[in-house]
Amino acid sequence: MESSLAMNTLLFLGVAIIMVPLARKFGLSSVIGYILGGIIIGPYVLRLTGKDVNDIMHASEFGVIMLLFLVGLELEPRKFWEMRKKIVGLGLTQMLLSISLLFLVFISAGWRIDKAIAIAMCFALSSTAIVLQTLQEKNNFKTMAGEASFSTLLFQDIAVIPILAILPIIANYKSSHHNNEIQIIIQKLPEWLQAGTVILGVAILILLGRYVFVPFLRYVSKSGMTELLTASSLFLVIGVSELMAAIGLSPALGAFLAGVMLANSEFRHELEAQINPFKGLLLAVFFVSVGSTINFNIIQQDPLFIFSTVFAVLAVKLVVLYAIGKFFKMDTSQSLFYAFALSQVGEFAFVLINYASDLYLLTPELNAQMMAVTAITMCITPILLIINDKFITPKFIKEIPDAENDFNILDNDVSQKKIIIVGFGHFGSTVGRLLKANKIQATVLDRDSDRVKLLRSHGFKVYYGDATRIPILRAAGIEDAELLVLCLDDRDDNKFIADLVREHYPKVKIFVRAKNRIDAYNYLNNGIENIYRETLGTAVDMAIDVLHETGMRKYAARRLGQRFMAIDKASIRRLSKAKEDDEILSFTTKEFLQREEELLAYDNLNFDNRDWEGSSSVDDDNDEETPN
Repeated sequence: MESSLAMNTLLFLGVAIIMVPLARKFGLSSVIGYILGGIIIGPYVLRLTGKDVNDIMHASEFGVIMLLFLVGLELEPRKFWEMRKKIVGLGLTQMLLSISLLFLVFISAGWRIDKAIAIAMCFALSSTAIVLQTLQEKNNFKTMAGEASFSTLLFQDIAVIPILAILPIIANYKSSHHNNEIQIIIQKLPEWLQAGTVILGVAILILLGRYVFVPFLRYVSKSGMTELLTASSLFLVIGVSELMAAIGLSPALGAFLAGVMLANSEFRHELEAQINPFKGLLLAVFFVSVGSTINFNIIQQDPLFIFSTVFAVLAVKLVVLYAIGKFFKMDTSQSLFYAFALSQVGEFAFVLINYASDLYLLTPELNAQMMAVTAITMCITPILLIINDKFITPKFIKEIPDAENDFNILDNDVSQKKIIIVGFGHFGSTVGRLLKANKIQATVLDRDSDRVKLLRSHGFKVYYGDATRIPILRAAGIEDAELLVLCLDDRDDNKFIADLVREHYPKVKIFVRAKNRIDAYNYLNNGIENIYRETLGTAVDMAIDVLHETGMRKYAARRLGQRFMAIDKASIRRLSKAKEDDEILSFTTKEFLQREEELLAYDNLNFDNRDWEGSSSVDDDNDEETPN
């Protein structure tokens, strides 16, 4: 069945919507649901896809690029620099051992030397999409195995560059004779300059991040239009990827480095929220396209060769990765997860195998067989991870984990509650400064880019973002937050965010700024107890000073003010219990004042006999008299 690119995309999205919930219902990874859906609609089962399947796969590879950009946003440059030894140590060891052992296996099977080393280099790579998706689903990014997996994948992305340079040498292939699509600037440079491509790429990204990206985003944010920020985010990621591809770097690696460069910027959470939906969508299409491109005709022709190659590749990589994990002092359970997670062949192998075919290293038949092997290993990995989680790992996990257990989250300060402050104007900055003075960290969201820039220059952890949107709150860490402090000037936005968080994250404790009594009633009736009317304290302070100027002792005036505030807060709570909301909303100013006067008079009857807790705290050094 021939179909358009749009129709194929529609089919891919439709089957993902159906298959992924089914897979999750049976406790399987979402990746399995995507791939099974692709197999079902592919040309070898229902035959619903047309000839544009490969085009869809290439387009959806931007999902992998966006995923790495988002990972980079979570990793500050300092942290990335600290990981450099892991990246080189783990990555280089894995690549050299995997290539060497796979080469020996293929040679022992009677393959030619050039063919064996070419395929060994392609198969030494792992799938960034599958591994990072798995780490995200299992929340394993900050475990020992998670960091090891991530470091290895980064090195593999760097290793693609020398592999692209080595394949023509193996084929004894002259660049002037070929007509393939991989025409990059690096190939036009002298050989002695080609080795510095990575350094060149990183230097370019540092300069762009500092002098182009952040000023550009500040300029766009001043328009106040969300759709422009979305367009800017996509423009940034795709532009960096194409630039890196042009100079010879992996587009995914380039996107990751761009993310790292922006990890300390105020737009970190805004970028994450804008790109995340596109990342998820494109990754879904990518996984479905992997399933739909498995050539079952090739598998039927020689199933023994295909599956013996799959077994050999998985076995070699499992042994290599497990040994590396143990060598780098990961415990058994972490080493097993590291080995199973990276045992498959990566999506970049599709590109490298086609490139090797263009160089006449592989015949068209072997090309199709190696493509099938790549896709099958990607399909098997989620199943292997389930087997590892359910049957293998439990045997190695201690019943009572000690403090040194590798499964513990790294750099996790359990004593520090996660606090998010929304709005950092005059009201919110007072809260933030007091917390900062007491060495309590809080993540702050604000929509004024100029204010964000100023506050960040003074050491505040402030980010640009619209907190009325769930993706922004998620990016700021609302899922792990314990306290949410709403300090926006806009009362409607405060109420909207409070309702949103109560609906989706009911465990988060909310502290909210209220403009007046009506706001306070609404919050109380919606179950929010921690309410702070911005005018109450200031107005009472003014009244106290006026009373003092009329001749009342300052201590007595403060005591009256404190008493008035207590009565006022009590009256708010009593009125909030009223059954008819219209009764509260219809109060006139006169009725409000009358009600307060009555409450104050009623409370005054017993005032002289009361001991007010904390009355000494309102004492003033300038008072001429102190109470008896």
